[in-house]
Amino acid sequence: MNYLSIIKIALITFPFIAFLITLPYVLKEYHKYGSVYWYRALIIYSFILYLLTAYFLVILPLPSREEVMALTTPTTQLIPFNFITDFINNSGFVLNDFSTYITALKSSQFIVPVFNIILTIPFGAYLHYYFKFSFKRTVLWSFLLSLFFELTQVTGLYFIYPRGYRLFDVDDLILNTFGGLVGYFVGSLLLKFLPDREEIDDIAKALGRKVSIIRRSLAYCLDWFIATIIFVIINTIFNFSTNFSYYLIFMVAYFILLPYLFKGQTLGCKFLKIKIVSNKSKKLSLFQMILRTALFYLGYVGLPIILLIICSNIISYLSDTILVYSVLLVLLFIFIYYVICFFKLAVSKKIFYEKWSKTRMISTTAEVIVETNDVDDKEKNE
Repeated sequence: MNYLSIIKIALITFPFIAFLITLPYVLKEYHKYGSVYWYRALIIYSFILYLLTAYFLVILPLPSREEVMALTTPTTQLIPFNFITDFINNSGFVLNDFSTYITALKSSQFIVPVFNIILTIPFGAYLHYYFKFSFKRTVLWSFLLSLFFELTQVTGLYFIYPRGYRLFDVDDLILNTFGGLVGYFVGSLLLKFLPDREEIDDIAKALGRKVSIIRRSLAYCLDWFIATIIFVIINTIFNFSTNFSYYLIFMVAYFILLPYLFKGQTLGCKFLKIKIVSNKSKKLSLFQMILRTALFYLGYVGLPIILLIICSNIISYLSDTILVYSVLLVLLFIFIYYVICFFKLAVSKKIFYEKWSKTRMISTTAEVIVETNDVDDKEKNE
């Protein structure tokens, strides 16, 4: 298995792993800034992809257990700068013979050390450019990353194998650390051409003053997850009936009473720093919350369900051909309906259930910014 194949495996595997890693990060960014700037997400996404690919390059290809047990080769190489001696003795390099240079540069004695340097250059660049690591910290963490790789190899993938199937090489520590050092200076160059961390933070804060459709959706999904977990815990403790009505009553209390009692915020809204407010007055009424919630579920959930129920009830009266076209037509209508709702919400930030209930959703990060500015103004006046 060559390095290109390993990279392909990483690219195929990464989206599944990235989802598990990215979702908590997205929630954290929304909690902190009220938004996720695409450029920041791209940096983190590519950083995780790099680490995953680098790790695959270190551990793959995986041999069979029998192959490892049959190995008699040494597991460690502890002589510093042995790669220089190895290059001179085994690459065919002759200093005063230029004809040997091309062959020597193509040899594994040259390619492997260069690869070990290149492997950690992106790591050093990320650390300095985005994570704002100093020179010493970048070198230290590059060394620790290399040490992690080497320990992975010498322990036989954390003792899964009876012995190491790759060499623990002190030269790899030296070369990887040097690669991180080179990456530090690459990060310095990136700072001259790309927005720095402070600029990215400022853009994220500005975006956080708006309530995007993604932010709404995340709050909605987070609330359903939290509410379901709470209900399961309560039901386990008090041993309620498994009747669906208890679950429905609890959800009504969570999505209507909770925001009414706590200034327009559910737990999900609180975490993502958004809240529901009344258009006319500061006080959000219970009637507004009931109307808003009822319209939301009737419009977004109820209408498609009603259409599907009607469709299922008339199936027996339709021929096969008409049935297929009818189902496709209903599904197309539902799809177009949701697309229209999505764009309506994305463009105007307000949709029918908000208009009719005279409510709206605002970002509380904007309130924090305003309050902070007010404090600053008072300090200046004093």
